[in-house]
Amino acid sequence: MRLRKLDPYLNVDPGTMSPYQHGEVYVTDDGAETDLDLGHYERFTGVPSRRGDNVTTGQIYSKVLARERRGDYLGATVQVIPHVTDAIKEFVLSDAGGVDFVVCEIGGTVGDIEGLPFLEAIRQLGYELGPTRSLFVHLTLVPYLASAGELKTKPTQHSVKELQSVGIKPDIVLCRCERPIPIDARRKIALFCNVRPSAVIQALDVDTIYAVPRAYHEEGLDEEVCRHFVLEGTAPDLSRWDYVTGRIRQPDGEVTIGVVGKYTTLIDSYKSLAEAMTHGGIANNVRVKVNWLDSEIFESEGAIQNLENVHGILVPGGFGERGAEGKIAAVRFARERQVPYFGICFGMQMAVIEAARNLAELPKAGSTEFGPCEDPIVGLMTEWALGNRVERRNTDSDKGGTMRLGTYPCLIEAGSKLNEIYGATEISERHRHRYEVNINYRESLERVGVRFSGLSPDGELPEIIELSDHPWFIGVQFHPELKSKPFEPHPLFTSFIEAAVAQSRLM
Repeated sequence: MRLRKLDPYLNVDPGTMSPYQHGEVYVTDDGAETDLDLGHYERFTGVPSRRGDNVTTGQIYSKVLARERRGDYLGATVQVIPHVTDAIKEFVLSDAGGVDFVVCEIGGTVGDIEGLPFLEAIRQLGYELGPTRSLFVHLTLVPYLASAGELKTKPTQHSVKELQSVGIKPDIVLCRCERPIPIDARRKIALFCNVRPSAVIQALDVDTIYAVPRAYHEEGLDEEVCRHFVLEGTAPDLSRWDYVTGRIRQPDGEVTIGVVGKYTTLIDSYKSLAEAMTHGGIANNVRVKVNWLDSEIFESEGAIQNLENVHGILVPGGFGERGAEGKIAAVRFARERQVPYFGICFGMQMAVIEAARNLAELPKAGSTEFGPCEDPIVGLMTEWALGNRVERRNTDSDKGGTMRLGTYPCLIEAGSKLNEIYGATEISERHRHRYEVNINYRESLERVGVRFSGLSPDGELPEIIELSDHPWFIGVQFHPELKSKPFEPHPLFTSFIEAAVAQSRLM
């Protein structure tokens, strides 16, 4: 099975988009910056996403225009139909050999002008494949009006009418709703949409996203899909999902994690991070309560008291100088108060700068990301190994797609805390960064207890640091949250939450 997302915006990828606008940028093993929905696909199915599983209008038009410049169209007038729609169909069907199903989501809203080429492309694809090899599922909203005390089906009727106007007839209508849909309303939707009443599936709000598989099964979604494709279906084993939801709903305890970040007003900016902490809670059978804290507040006197009652502190990735000093203040609090600390990407860099300033007597330590500094503890990566070639960057390079992206190996020092957590001396994790801790400061930092316990295979790039005299203080240059799943919680998040549980017993 392959799972794909078509996004109608003109950006080539979400890598240069503000997290406030688009949320998290999800990174695949092969180094693609993609829509955060691909993270959901991986967490739910265990199928690793690839570069070819997310496409945008920008990518489609870039490909079409490149072909036109090369003369691939033999002088033809290049048009949306057939050239753009052909490129979309090519994407949907690419790299699909040997798979039984391709599940493809079209982003945006029916009726959006930028989404029309995608709708036309899948209309053509549905016609070419035939009804026994294609299935259209329309996700729609059935809002509840509290003032009238009723559910409204008009939005669904209008969106289906829009689809029918471009030649697409939904086979299943999946209705998002916060109240059960009465049988009469379902019949009305079925009649208007020209589907069986059993193909109108209510998707009620649930208390955790991991309850969705059972909810959809109980509503008969899987039976409808099997009926459409004339497949003999068997009852699915949902015991794993029941185990996960059981631990989320009825945990043995609770811990509080303070996340000190830049984009905390939009939690989707840290979607994989939030899910990975939930997974760490599942592994330890505790509920993880997250206090999302804007790092800028810690640049004010007295604000550090916001961390007094947390059982663990996490500083996630980010870009730019804004809020950096607040993150450094949070790192110092965690180090001095012996509170479990987890620094990811930028969070590791700030931990190293804090140690350099306050332990290694380098008060001018900083990052060249913020401008020239006397002691550039963190600097721009100018070259690194990528397979059999060397990637090179400089300050004038394009911003999009030019970071150290995707999966890279890391060698872990035997006997280190990380060696204990992973149970291995070689790991592979996903990266997304331009700046790196300067290896030339390793000796100065290790003298004051900062252990460089993980390095790139060539020994040039620090990947992991830990403090020798702290119960749990770890910084990693990669993004472990991108690989965490409910059935396979990432070992770093499992260990971090375990340390938070131990901290809660001391408070």
